[in-house]
Amino acid sequence: MNINQLVNIIKQKIESNIVIKELQVEDKSFLHKKHKNFNPKRFHIKIKIKTDEFKSLSKIEATRKIYSFLEDELKNHIHSLEILFI
Repeated sequence: MNINQLVNIIKQKIESNIVIKELQVEDKSFLHKKHKNFNPKRFHIKIKIKTDEFKSLSKIEATRKIYSFLEDELKNHIHSLEILFI
């Protein structure tokens, strides 16, 4: 899978599970290329998300919800996931 496919899948899964006001998905893999365990087939992703659905949740609960949507991608294609709630 390439990064563009992965970004599209991430956006589609999040948007199909919650009502989004704003969503940005960025590839940050280039920041980690010199790391010892770098794998070009597993990506470092940064998500910025704004939704009213997470206002009543703690950051941990909101993060768990995002992880549940992306379970397969986390197992197979994502090495690192950074989530910012804006």
